[in-house]
Amino acid sequence: MLNRRMWALTAACSVLISSVSCGNKDESERKAEDVAKAAKSIVADDYSGFIASATKYCTQDDETFDYRKAINEKADVDYEWLIIADNGELRVYYADTWNEKAVGQDGAKNKEKLTLAEMFEENGGVIHETKEPSTGSEESLSGAVSTTTTTATTTTTSTTTTAATTTTAPPKQLPSGVGAMDSSVGNGGRTFTIASWNADDAPALLASWQGETDFEYYKEQLKMNNVDNINFINFNVGGGNVSEHYDVMLNSGEDLDVYFCEADWAMKYINDDSRTLALSKLGLGDECFRNIYSYTDDVGRSTVTGERKGVSWQAAVGGFAYRADLAEKYLGVKDPEEMQAKIDDWDKFVSTACDIADQTNGRVALADSIGGLWQAFSCARSSPWVVDGRVTIDDSCEAFANIAKVLWETGGVTHNNQWSDEEWTGAGVDGSCMGYFVSTWGFNGFFMDAVGDNYGKWALCQGPTPYYWGGTWIVVNPKTDNGSEARDFIYASVCDPQRMRLYAMEKPEFVNNAAIMNDLISRNVVFNDKVTGAFKDRQNIYSLLADSASMIGFNGMITQYDAVIKSAFVSAVQWEYCYYDTDWDSTVDSFMDEVHAKVPSLK
Repeated sequence: MLNRRMWALTAACSVLISSVSCGNKDESERKAEDVAKAAKSIVADDYSGFIASATKYCTQDDETFDYRKAINEKADVDYEWLIIADNGELRVYYADTWNEKAVGQDGAKNKEKLTLAEMFEENGGVIHETKEPSTGSEESLSGAVSTTTTTATTTTTSTTTTAATTTTAPPKQLPSGVGAMDSSVGNGGRTFTIASWNADDAPALLASWQGETDFEYYKEQLKMNNVDNINFINFNVGGGNVSEHYDVMLNSGEDLDVYFCEADWAMKYINDDSRTLALSKLGLGDECFRNIYSYTDDVGRSTVTGERKGVSWQAAVGGFAYRADLAEKYLGVKDPEEMQAKIDDWDKFVSTACDIADQTNGRVALADSIGGLWQAFSCARSSPWVVDGRVTIDDSCEAFANIAKVLWETGGVTHNNQWSDEEWTGAGVDGSCMGYFVSTWGFNGFFMDAVGDNYGKWALCQGPTPYYWGGTWIVVNPKTDNGSEARDFIYASVCDPQRMRLYAMEKPEFVNNAAIMNDLISRNVVFNDKVTGAFKDRQNIYSLLADSASMIGFNGMITQYDAVIKSAFVSAVQWEYCYYDTDWDSTVDSFMDEVHAKVPSLK
């Protein structure tokens, strides 16, 4: 019932709400009234509670947050609003801020000239925001702080500070499943420092830790509640280039509590006890992570000790996105199931690609790039890149190279490099490329560039193998002096079901919690309307991705050298083996020369 009503609201909220401060009062009132009418059309007759523009003024349950999400999806709300519901009877108020006089709509009165916040409290509302705990409290899950945001590059550093709130409340109890912190873990530091290579995720996760969902705002102005200062360091570099900055901080003893790592090079830190802390020492054990996808757990565990050293809040599972109109034209397939049957193993993928290339005289390639092919193919390998300090080049490497060469020579794969926007994503726009290997983080990124004017014409299937591409893991510096804050941040990001549910819907994100994702998918929640609309018949792509995520197994396959080796291998296959038609042995020699130049210690 709730789901049907929520989508009825989505359909009904076709008007955009303009700002009260724009000076057009009649227009603002009319649009606010439209929101009230839309809410009346879907809010359950027996619903009582508060639905608001700010989550802390909402009734804290899934039903309310679903209503709020649906309103915000279709309304450009740039002022504050409050809906007070009493068994289906709704009163709607709005104002520029929560501390200004509330304006009532559709018969709602404000005779006492109350502010929005006062109207909320007058009607029995309780603000749901976290407060400052006692200093050093082991029981704290949040508190009140001023926040420092730092953006660091190799040449510049800028800082923004947000004033602290001053309210206090009794500390919360530790959640079920969280154990005692090891006495060796430092605690009580007054600055909690978190570092990453960019600001795509940390500000949103920090905001989620507080219980806020206005993530875009927090990219510019973090507003946190735990210690006197939150110092977020954004190095503003590519993920593969941040390692040297981390090394400087760790080696110099600079304040660093939590930092982010990518899968391709995470083991450099996860396998080093001097650089990452076992999460069990924070009291975060198996019970806290029981619903995460198993492959993400594999990546986060030390291959030396088996200890869980890193966890991810996201599952970067991938699929094969393709132009449905071109697939029907050249292959006669009409749905993703029929397309999957054409490419469900690599032999079929090659055969289908060659068929398309033959029909189009090489004008249309099935696959986007050799780099994209490797992202999927490599997840089915059974040997890691490095064993006992030696690079392993097994039969699967040559098998991939032969697949790539056939596709290269027949036109089944484009000759474009990944990340070359004009060529790579441009091929999707002009139709010279039928499909792309895309993971969850890419759908609202490079994939939308490839969609171009072909919006609504795409579809998704699994492809030749389940795979993941990338993802980010949170790790803790063993020398942290903010163990409680590190624990609480990780718990909020990866363990807390309510926060993860909101994060999945509001950021949005394919969160690393199978139970939450399966529930949301079963209720046909639209995580990203822009992305969903790019697919024919608004295909529920996340259902397919969730199925793939549960099938990925990658235990023991990650090494600390993967980023360097992968890049060298893909380059050697594309240019030596395919472009210059070099024999396989010579291609391997060229590949190994590149690896040894970058990592001389490898054999």
